[in-house]
Amino acid sequence: MSNQRLIQDFNEVIFKGMDLKIKNILSRLPLTFLLGIDEIRLRVNNPLMVCKMKEDFLINDHGEIVQSVKEAYIVKEKEIHNSLQLLSQYSLYSIEEELSKGFITLRGGHRVGITGKVVLEGGEVKTIKYVNGLNYRVMREVKGCSRTVAQIIQRDENDIYHTLIAGPPKSGKTTILRDLVRAFSMGNGRSGLKIGVVDERSEIAGCHRGIPQNDMGIRTDVLDCCPKGAGIINLIRSMSPQIIVTDEIGSKEDLIAIREALNAGIKMITTVHGASMEELLNRPYIAQMIQDKLFEKIIFLDNSNGIGTVSKVIEVNELFKKEELEHVS
Repeated sequence: MSNQRLIQDFNEVIFKGMDLKIKNILSRLPLTFLLGIDEIRLRVNNPLMVCKMKEDFLINDHGEIVQSVKEAYIVKEKEIHNSLQLLSQYSLYSIEEELSKGFITLRGGHRVGITGKVVLEGGEVKTIKYVNGLNYRVMREVKGCSRTVAQIIQRDENDIYHTLIAGPPKSGKTTILRDLVRAFSMGNGRSGLKIGVVDERSEIAGCHRGIPQNDMGIRTDVLDCCPKGAGIINLIRSMSPQIIVTDEIGSKEDLIAIREALNAGIKMITTVHGASMEELLNRPYIAQMIQDKLFEKIIFLDNSNGIGTVSKVIEVNELFKKEELEHVS
């Protein structure tokens, strides 16, 4: 995403969903600093905070970075309320479904996470009221960041390996996934592949009113806000994808659906939280997928040298061969 596009998004999208006082404070930040922000945090009775490159910064009412909580601007309840009204265009009912998921997706793929009092109905989250926190997450496409990962998972011109991308939060998993979809869909000098994306949390395509705000390529179909298990089955039946992509797997339903995809001859690329094999194997359904060899490659990211940093690649077949040899010895 270009700086010009990001400046436009701040002015026309992100700031438009903020209380005027908060907007005016943030507008005073140096432009170069503003363009590097990943998150803007509003919490009732707490300092106005922005996050950049894993570091938090407190902001005072003059738009200056300060070190002390006493110097920082303290966000008021009415400013959270006003911001939520602006985000919903003064109709909270119209965003009730999004509130039940805990976030609102904005034009441009940016999103606002929401915390407060959860209202349950039939054991499911119906909505969130008495909102006490908003997290404005700035979306950035980083085109080309997946080149190393793409080379690792490309079997040949028209085929890839079943791949699980693992890493801790903020390691760039979703950013890499997004760029992989675009690259394989476009072809980039090779044959483009048909891709189906199940975007349960609207993070990959960043759909706004059903339309992807991120560049997903010309051969990509997106199911937005759809549970992964149901979405995978739907794509298999209706869209004849060569690759299905999802984010953050881990449930029994995911396991069943991924097996269905593999049985249909469809390749999978997906992600999971976990910084090591030990962490992955401590999660029952992820461990089952690995033990059943549903994935051929597991790629670990750590973001130590920026987005797309690969810390380890595990060949699943080799992993089990090694375990078998150790068991025999």
